[in-house]
Amino acid sequence: MEKDKMLFSVIGNYSLFLGLFFGLVLIYLSVKNFKNPKLLDTKILSFTFLQFFLVVISFLCLVLSFVLSDFSNETVFNNSHTTKPFFYKIAGTWGNHEGSLLLWLLVLTLFILIFLIRTKNQPIKYRILTLTFQQIIIIGFFIFLIKTSNPFNYIYPIPTEGLGLNPILQDPALAIHPPILYLGYVGSSIIFSSVLAATTLNIVSQKWASHIKKWALSSWIFLTLGILLGSIWAYYELGWGGFWFWDPVENVSLMPWLALTTLLHCILVLEKKLILTSWVIILSISTFALSMSGTFLVRSGILNSVHTFANDPERGLFILIFLFSLIFLSLFIFFFFHKTNKNNLNSFFWLSKETAIIVNNWFMMYFLSVVLIGTIYPIFLDVLSSQKISVGPPFYHKLIIPFLVPFLLIMAIGPKLKWIKSNLDDKIYLISLLIISIFLSILIVKNFSPNFLINTILISSALYLFFITLRDFFIKGFKNLAQNIAHFGFSLLILSILFNSLFSNEIITNLRVGEIFQDTKTKIVFKSISQKKEKNYRSIIGNFIVQDSKGKIENLSPELRIYNQPNIATSEADIKTTLLSDKFIVINMVQNQNFFNVRYQVKPFMLWIWLSVILISFGGLVSFVKKEYEK
Repeated sequence: MEKDKMLFSVIGNYSLFLGLFFGLVLIYLSVKNFKNPKLLDTKILSFTFLQFFLVVISFLCLVLSFVLSDFSNETVFNNSHTTKPFFYKIAGTWGNHEGSLLLWLLVLTLFILIFLIRTKNQPIKYRILTLTFQQIIIIGFFIFLIKTSNPFNYIYPIPTEGLGLNPILQDPALAIHPPILYLGYVGSSIIFSSVLAATTLNIVSQKWASHIKKWALSSWIFLTLGILLGSIWAYYELGWGGFWFWDPVENVSLMPWLALTTLLHCILVLEKKLILTSWVIILSISTFALSMSGTFLVRSGILNSVHTFANDPERGLFILIFLFSLIFLSLFIFFFFHKTNKNNLNSFFWLSKETAIIVNNWFMMYFLSVVLIGTIYPIFLDVLSSQKISVGPPFYHKLIIPFLVPFLLIMAIGPKLKWIKSNLDDKIYLISLLIISIFLSILIVKNFSPNFLINTILISSALYLFFITLRDFFIKGFKNLAQNIAHFGFSLLILSILFNSLFSNEIITNLRVGEIFQDTKTKIVFKSISQKKEKNYRSIIGNFIVQDSKGKIENLSPELRIYNQPNIATSEADIKTTLLSDKFIVINMVQNQNFFNVRYQVKPFMLWIWLSVILISFGGLVSFVKKEYEK
């Protein structure tokens, strides 16, 4: 039986070596075909499919090794256990360093296959060059996997039991989070390879922009949803009671999203007018470089975070060298092959849609720079001076919030402008909505004396964008529908975040069973504790009765879970969600005492934060399925 299990690891390992061999063959065929590009060699498509098929086999072999608990496989031994539920055995395939990189490779090979199938109407040289650049990335990942992170390493003597998966990773949201996030990350690789090919051939044009926009949109949608799932998981699983903590690993997913969002807007301008070609090229390179940087930071062990997988400097060094090689290649192509159209350099009229987009692009680049500095500055300081610091929310808030106001205002007014040259029509309603927004924000904030002016200005600008996009739904109907949905979702997101931070409250106290906590607004009764036993953990459940100032009573039951393998205790929050707020409670044991530490929070508009991000993604989906972004 053990030999049968081990067979899957052997097949998976050999599939990786064969996939690498086919990658080298594809490079050879591409160079050969590029010299005589009358037709795309059918062997190229066949070998691309075979390479993808081999990676699928390798990935399925790893899945089966996890399902069958083959502890002769080092990756399975380190990340699984016989008592782990079936669903988490499968999810454990990519819930670790080696498996997640194999998933990266699977998506890389899938995307280049889809690209070749879907671009039959594109120039052959362009398709061949895109394949070549993509294969350079794929071969790099094959070598990285085989040399430093092989998911099929063998252990002897074979252990009878595995070490198990970190319990906080045993969660449905986090199980599907990596595949969706990687579809966003790896989607940027096709944009990267495509833009290098187009730059080399000097075909970065309006037609090319229309073609690449679909790839940028699909990558952006998956990246947005992946970040959302990670945020939801952190909210209810880690017990912090918030949706974003500026954790370094959260930041490395946010940075490519900022770059990709900016890139999408540049592609829209390029579609209408042959300008911003340099922006499009640099942002395409930056988005992929930031995705790769995220891989380096998470897998090198440099970052101290609950999200990190690996702690191996050799792995980090490999990715770093590979990343710098790709960036060097990109910059070489940009400086030696890109030809700027000088006739269009000064063709911006100060009041036009493209000018509004370019101004907000600079804001987005500023936000990206703040996040980048806040993430990597502690790393460089540690390397140079051995001084350890952490950059927290105050740093980001102070640098980002002041610039958020003009960003939102331009985001509201920009879509009202016309391409090339515009006059600001409907000035009366624009001014009227601004006055209404200011008046409403004053009414909302007036009872909150701290930061009255800042909160009023922020809420006013967010309400202004909210009202303008809402009006457009009624006035313009389906015109610019995708843009209106995404912008409306963004205004709703900012408003939900502001209201959440403004109106939330928190109680932290220590209670024994039977004790009561009471203040002017809330009464918390620690009624009892109960226990239950599951397959791979046992639970201590705290039963609480919470009464608010209006007399409304909620029964809440947070848990402490003690897992058997690995032997780790986790806190599971109990959350009661309504349209207007979440009631969130979590408990922890106080060491050597009979007390439980109780954290109770009321978090307004939490549901709207999640819904607004889904709405933003839906705007991207509407744009993806429409034949034209704007009529």
